[in-house]
Amino acid sequence: IGRYCDQPEMFPGVAHFHTVRVNQPAGKFYTSEYLRKLCDIWDLRGSGLTNMHGSTGDIVLLGTTTPQLEEIFWELTHDLETDLGGSGSNLRTPAACMGESRCEYACYDSQQMCYDLTQEYQDELHRPAFPYKFKFKFDACPNGCVASIARSDFSVIGTWKDSIKIDQGAVAEYVAGKIAPNAGAHSGRDWGKFDIEAEVVNRCPSKALSWDGSKLSVNAKDCVRCMHCINTMPKAVRIGDERGASILVGAKAPILDGAQMGS
Repeated sequence: IGRYCDQPEMFPGVAHFHTVRVNQPAGKFYTSEYLRKLCDIWDLRGSGLTNMHGSTGDIVLLGTTTPQLEEIFWELTHDLETDLGGSGSNLRTPAACMGESRCEYACYDSQQMCYDLTQEYQDELHRPAFPYKFKFKFDACPNGCVASIARSDFSVIGTWKDSIKIDQGAVAEYVAGKIAPNAGAHSGRDWGKFDIEAEVVNRCPSKALSWDGSKLSVNAKDCVRCMHCINTMPKAVRIGDERGASILVGAKAPILDGAQMGS
């Protein structure tokens, strides 16, 4: 991305301060050796400033001069076997969550899909031909760790067709205070006794859950797979078995105004 100072005589040190976007691996997995080599290139060829990662993906290398651009490209592609990311009115660098490599909620292989589409659309990544930028993003479950709804035009979100699975014995342990809700994420402060009605049932956006004092039930046809009950009671509520993905195509949601389905 070309960055030029409009007063180069006054600020010669930043007369050129170009940004380089580098295609991150699916799931953002790196070895320490790779990161050291990347930093060595940027210390030699650029400012040393990095952004790991940009808000919508990419290893972002901040600040270099025009004569260094071809050198950086050569070293990235030949020494690190890494390609440049998308920039401008083209397909931007696809991004994916860690998916099945780490997450028990993954409903499809988000990393593989990200890799396959990145390879398929190399021309669209590197030769701007669109009237405006276009983004693929891949979330393996509705928790949306790469915020695909808010940050892409083509959002692939893992989901399931059948009902969530409920372990009534584990539900009883949550209610009795034997298991900390939210996987213990809010420990360290006394929040009072866990209230399944207030913290789970009443927060179901589609009112699909009910609690009769001893049993948690779900109306599967009303469930919108928001993951709230699963995140609050992960040992008691699990995703379904008939897993796949939903594809949402359309305008990105305005992040500041609230996430909306991009379709």
